[in-house]
Amino acid sequence: MKILMVLTSHDELGNTGRKTGFWLEELAAPYYAFKDAGAEVVLASPKGGQPPLDPKSNEPAFQTELTRRFEADVTARAQLAATVRLDSVSQGDFDAVFYPGGHGPLWDLVEDRNSIELIQSFLAAGKPVALVCHAPGVLRHVKAPDGKPLVDGKKVTGFTNTEEAAVGLTEVVPFLVEDELKAKGGIYSKSDDWASHVVSEDLLITGQNPASSASAAALLLKQLAAGAKS
Repeated sequence: MKILMVLTSHDELGNTGRKTGFWLEELAAPYYAFKDAGAEVVLASPKGGQPPLDPKSNEPAFQTELTRRFEADVTARAQLAATVRLDSVSQGDFDAVFYPGGHGPLWDLVEDRNSIELIQSFLAAGKPVALVCHAPGVLRHVKAPDGKPLVDGKKVTGFTNTEEAAVGLTEVVPFLVEDELKAKGGIYSKSDDWASHVVSEDLLITGQNPASSASAAALLLKQLAAGAKS
């Protein structure tokens, strides 16, 4: 079992002068879910090399047992420092793909042609795709085989408007994930702010926020196990 995880390379939080990137829990929780299940994990990003960590995600209030495990894991940190370039990966080499969030993906992965085509190719090959928090926004330009938006008519979730308001970035982000998923025809649902909420339809798995990362990863593994048995 081989799973690709795609991280952002974008580190500027709009015009605020602050840094952003990927959210540590959304990498660490699925990373260890996959590793502990015996999977080989490959990390990729548009630019390759060390992807930017949202510094806020490693503040004490947001640390978890798994983020601390990742920070203490020399092998994992070395792998993170040397992500492969996204344009060098092929869907055929993997069984599934997982996109951690953080605000960074809203600027680069959303518009990245390699990412768009990669997601489309995974789904066309019957392989599951999971995205959490802000990463479901990466589906903005992804198309279904009939040319319609991929999320049109599908059950989806992602970072809520109220969660974005709570972190004070409603006017900073290029678009609101909840609004965009709805605008593209997604059947959007959500739970309470910061509560775990994961939905899936066919091969597409989406999680609402950082707390949803582990559940989204578990569902991805369940789908892979079911596929292996069928």
